[in-house]
Amino acid sequence: PNAGGKVQPTVAGRIEPGPRGLPSPGQVVRKGEVLAYVIPSSGQIERSNQSALIAELRASKALAEKRLARQRDLADTIPRKDIEATENEIASLTARASALGHGLSSRDTLVAPITGVIASANVVNGQVVDARELLFEVIDPSRLRIEALTFDPALAGDIGAASLDIGEKRATLSFIGATRSLREQALPLLFKASDPALSTLAIGQPVRVFVQSRTKVSAIAVPASSLLKSPANQTIVWVRSEERR
Repeated sequence: PNAGGKVQPTVAGRIEPGPRGLPSPGQVVRKGEVLAYVIPSSGQIERSNQSALIAELRASKALAEKRLARQRDLADTIPRKDIEATENEIASLTARASALGHGLSSRDTLVAPITGVIASANVVNGQVVDARELLFEVIDPSRLRIEALTFDPALAGDIGAASLDIGEKRATLSFIGATRSLREQALPLLFKASDPALSTLAIGQPVRVFVQSRTKVSAIAVPASSLLKSPANQTIVWVRSEERR
């Protein structure tokens, strides 16, 4: 969660590329880098109403500026508070018109939440997207998390060591913790590692985690070739009970 992020728009609109164009999967990006823009989509009636309101505010501002000019010419006979009230009215009208104009031309800037690599990109230039739609996913490949499933919940409190085979290399894992809710009757366990070999893995790639528990049991080591399958498909080992010639 701290080494990855999702880029989603807050408004519906049309996609426009950023300064470097639309990023491609695998491209390296830095935190705060602009990935794309979303031009908000608004109806013609709404835009017309906003334009009409801006025109009305500008007309009111023009009348207020003329009234202020007359008041300043007659400053000796008009109270100072009336001049200040007109000045405040002009400032208010200017701010309201500016805010409405910015709303018509504003765009939602989509930036990279972290420094990492684009894991997925689901946009093209000119595409119309909805709010909260997943457009980009950015990850740090060196800080991936490994999730393993166990059908023995007691194992979560008995993990001594864990490792993961990546090609011909074995990466040592550190146990982070276990959830408290089952998923398909299995308990998810979360591991992390700082091995650079993890950068070769992909999100969602199936892996096998080897876990060594702290509990010790009395057992006899036997060669793997002695393991057989019974008619019930159970793994068995034949034991010679007496000496035979």
